Amino acid sequence: MAEAIFTLLMLVMLQAVLGFDNLLYISLESKKAPLEDQKRVRKVGILIAIALRIVLLFVLVSVIEYFQEPFSFLTGKIDDVLDFSFNGHSIIVLIGGGFIIYTAIKEIWHMISTSDLTQIVDGVDNPKRGKSANAAIVSIVIMNLVFSFDSILAAIGLTSDIENSTTAFIVMAIAIVFSGLLMLLLADKISSFLAKNRMYEVLGLFILFIVGIMLVTEGGHLAHLKIFGNEIVPMSKTTFYFVIVVLVIVDIVQGRYQKKIIKEELTNSSKK
Repeated sequence: MAEAIFTLLMLVMLQAVLGFDNLLYISLESKKAPLEDQKRVRKVGILIAIALRIVLLFVLVSVIEYFQEPFSFLTGKIDDVLDFSFNGHSIIVLIGGGFIIYTAIKEIWHMISTSDLTQIVDGVDNPKRGKSANAAIVSIVIMNLVFSFDSILAAIGLTSDIENSTTAFIVMAIAIVFSGLLMLLLADKISSFLAKNRMYEVLGLFILFIVGIMLVTEGGHLAHLKIFGNEIVPMSKTTFYFVIVVLVIVDIVQGRYQKKIIKEELTNSSKK
């Protein structure tokens, strides 16, 4: 019993740490929905994702070996250029990482696009950027499952020492529900913070971009990809969080420096 409680605490901490990038995606994606539906989109998306995570947990526990076993028709070599051995796990992670990179680049491009800027100045909204509430919920649920895939596999590894399989499943399910409720609590706060501090949206998108790169490198590693004989090495969590800290520091310093320049220019112009 003590072992199960300790494992549960470890799983809750793991889910909380791994859930940061998920929360960021939820906050940014929900902004595409109509303003009056954004809060509901976050809540419904997370609640559905919690239920599907438990279903995914049950599926993975039952058929985990099939996700790890390489597909024979996706294993091979192209001269000395490319080696690969794809399995279900690697394909899911690669597709998820690629989609996140695409989403981040698309949103960054919208931010710097001259046509979008002109529309904002003229007070005209760009309908292409918006999504219906249901479409936003579907996106949140799908990406939540992609993000949760690795955390569930890690949870299965952490509970491997628990002899009773039913107890192990219950422990993992409780950790998933708790982490989901935590996301439910924090999602509105993060979205509110980004709404009040729009300058941090760019930072959030670049963090999302790094998350996509991390997933792509991890997927490449799981697929045993080698390009010109060089094996794809996954980005470690330590490297990921170090990059995030550097991005945050640069953004803060840049913001303060920009305020200082504006203040100096106002002072100089008033003297003239």
